[in-house]
Amino acid sequence: MTSPPRLDARLRPRLPSPLREVHDERFARHGVRLLLKRDDLIHPDLPGNKWRKLALNLEAAAGRTVLTFGGAYSNHLRATAAAGRLLGFPTVGVVRGDELAHRPLNPSLARCAAEGMRLHFVDRTTYRAKTSPEVLEGLLGRFGDVVVVPEGGSNALAAQGCTALGRELAGEVDVAAVACGTGGTLAGLAAGLAAGQRALGVPVVGGGFLAGEVARLQHEAFGSRAGDWTLEERFTFGGYARTTPELDAFAADFEERHGLPVERVYVAKLLFALTALAGEGAFAPGTRVAAVVTGAPDAALQESSVSR
Repeated sequence: MTSPPRLDARLRPRLPSPLREVHDERFARHGVRLLLKRDDLIHPDLPGNKWRKLALNLEAAAGRTVLTFGGAYSNHLRATAAAGRLLGFPTVGVVRGDELAHRPLNPSLARCAAEGMRLHFVDRTTYRAKTSPEVLEGLLGRFGDVVVVPEGGSNALAAQGCTALGRELAGEVDVAAVACGTGGTLAGLAAGLAAGQRALGVPVVGGGFLAGEVARLQHEAFGSRAGDWTLEERFTFGGYARTTPELDAFAADFEERHGLPVERVYVAKLLFALTALAGEGAFAPGTRVAAVVTGAPDAALQESSVSR
């Protein structure tokens, strides 16, 4: 009996993702080199850290229904729904906000539904308690035999999957920086880097909880804290999926300078943070800094980065 093909054989991701240096005088004047790790080019439907975080989880699910969680504009929900369509397994998305059940689906949720995902809307109190035994038992009672993947896909398997990102950068850069929502990518990235390299996480949401989450994920995935990593928490711009005129102007300017469309929820905040840090002298002359580009903007979804 032959074993089923691995996900990478069936989905044919582009790995390793390209690493490209860009010349930007805001870095060069301080002797710092900026490189872009183009994880957005891994797969058109499962770009960047979504592929890396989901791959091992989906292999473990082995074709069973995958139930996961997200907000109304969740990249993770869209990636999970796309994977379900491409690989032929059912998906359930538990969506924050029961009021959304009575409104027309926004472009993000409409795409999830078009991919075949069953959407289940819950009130915000229930959503905050989504990891509690009571809520999980209720979901299992409703949907039966499902594999539960946490919000953002961040668990031990996701962290293990993201170690490949660090290994791809071994010897290539001194600092590898990534925007953080739930911490899984940073946890794996740091673990995969070589000695002497460090990982920098830029949270896109406030609250000061991510350091604890990254540490917890590393303990679950690797048994202890792994790699050299820190967080720079000054660049949330008001919270998840929120922006300001300053951030919008920066992103538009970066696009014009380098011909790279800049995704606003994660990537814009990362690039802004690195530019500010370079200006503050946070990187020694000669430092090679890689910014992990985890996704590309979607014109149909850009409205979400303004109003939430």
